[in-house]
Amino acid sequence: MTMNINMDSDHRVVLNVGGIRHETYKATLKKIPATRLSRLTEALGNYDPILNEYFFDRHPGVFAQVLNYYRTGKLHYPTDVCGPLFEEELEFWGLDSNQVEPCCWMTYTQHRDTQETLAVLERLDLDTEKPTEEELARKFGYEDDYFNGTVSWWQLMKPQIWSLFDEPYSSNAAKIVGVISVFFICVSILSFCLKTHPDMRVPVIRNITVKTANGSTAWVLDKTQTNAHVAFFYIECVCNAWFTLEIMVRFISSPQKCEFITSSVNIIDYIATLSFYVDLVLQKFASHLENADILEFFSIIRIMRLFKLTRHSSGLKILIQTFRASAKELTLLVFFLVLGIVIFASLVYYAERIQANPHNDFNSIPLGLWWALVTMTTVGYGDMAPKTYIGMFVGALCALAGVLTIALPVPVIVSNFAMYYSHTQARAKLPKKRRRIIPVEQLRAPRVTGPIGASIVAMCPKNVGLHTNPALAMCKPTFEVRPPAVNSTPNSTNSAAPPATSKSVLIPRDASIGKFNNNNNNNNNNSSTVNANGNATVTSKTESGNNTK
Repeated sequence: MTMNINMDSDHRVVLNVGGIRHETYKATLKKIPATRLSRLTEALGNYDPILNEYFFDRHPGVFAQVLNYYRTGKLHYPTDVCGPLFEEELEFWGLDSNQVEPCCWMTYTQHRDTQETLAVLERLDLDTEKPTEEELARKFGYEDDYFNGTVSWWQLMKPQIWSLFDEPYSSNAAKIVGVISVFFICVSILSFCLKTHPDMRVPVIRNITVKTANGSTAWVLDKTQTNAHVAFFYIECVCNAWFTLEIMVRFISSPQKCEFITSSVNIIDYIATLSFYVDLVLQKFASHLENADILEFFSIIRIMRLFKLTRHSSGLKILIQTFRASAKELTLLVFFLVLGIVIFASLVYYAERIQANPHNDFNSIPLGLWWALVTMTTVGYGDMAPKTYIGMFVGALCALAGVLTIALPVPVIVSNFAMYYSHTQARAKLPKKRRRIIPVEQLRAPRVTGPIGASIVAMCPKNVGLHTNPALAMCKPTFEVRPPAVNSTPNSTNSAAPPATSKSVLIPRDASIGKFNNNNNNNNNNSSTVNANGNATVTSKTESGNNTK
């Protein structure tokens, strides 16, 4: 029975992870080869021979799932641990993170979506924290001059001008410039809309000569067209002068010219400003051409200046990013809408032709496409409606299909917007500067091999770096009682007699071991005895023979 217990203890291993001890069989750790736990040996530096355990300074909560993976072959994700931490722990233990069970996969992969969201928000540059001088030097490309102390006045002014016109929240002056920019954008859009109102337009009157019935000549005033009031022209001139100045200043002070030119918002600004000057040239040199008013249609690009407000509002940036992130859902929505429109337009066209219908509004399938689009989007203008019962039934199906088609992808888009917005609010509340954690590698003394080294390690665990081990008390010197070998003869040294009296001498155990260990380097083994008179007799054993003193 005792032999079976000893054999069972030889097959068990104790793992101390983060202060929590786990005990399992060695065969259990061999189930997953090529991992850290499958290669445990007593020669490792984290093995404690006193406590007979392996110590790992890792997360104990994750290790419980790791050990359970060895036992059951199923890797589950702990819900109270962050995803990146779980991946780091699995990488340390040499396990594959893709082996997580399907029941935990959705919960486990949420952190990857969160990391992608944080990366997107990082690119959107929503932070209002003022960068340091070193970061500005790195951003604007004069880092070498900054460290050498040879920064010119233009290199110092360039970041300030850029912050003034492109970062509205960097300073109070930048906020004022941002308010002025928003003001001119709103005035430009308002002017563009109001100049089309009939009360805001001035008629163009021509004096036409006509002949009367009696052959005489008469003058008639004819209103051929209307033009916008001249005040709108001056308003547009002032607004576009500001936009031109803003574009030039931002381009000159931009840290990266290529990125500035290819930015979508800047491209809209270029085209909108350029359309104003093109319109002036056409009015000057091409006003006499027919259909010249059609060219004014291209001035509608000026409305796109509203996208410039994204520089001043983080909410608009998040909204645009939401549509980008929901591109698959929007594409799916459009696909199902087009599919439903084509199907129900064809059905309602033939359904209205089955019965006699003198007031049939569906004379062709293209007209049915318009009706299906209006019905599926739940707009319902009422300009076209089925008159037969079969057509009404098709219209009811079309309305229901439209509600379901639109309602299914919309929650995904709303969820994306809520996710981006919540992360933006969370990042705004986080401290900008975090405490630096300096990685320090724990130093360990080299292990001493051999039977003598094992005895030293066993007696003093301080040598293996276990300063806080409870077994430290064993380093204290202990004493044992050894009966002395006495050779006492009062008259003759040749005759050996038993000792008349015996004395016990306390010999420090550590001292003897220390002497034994030191003399071991010289291949000498010394032992000492004490005689009855209290004199010590030292016996020295060498390779050539034994000498007694």
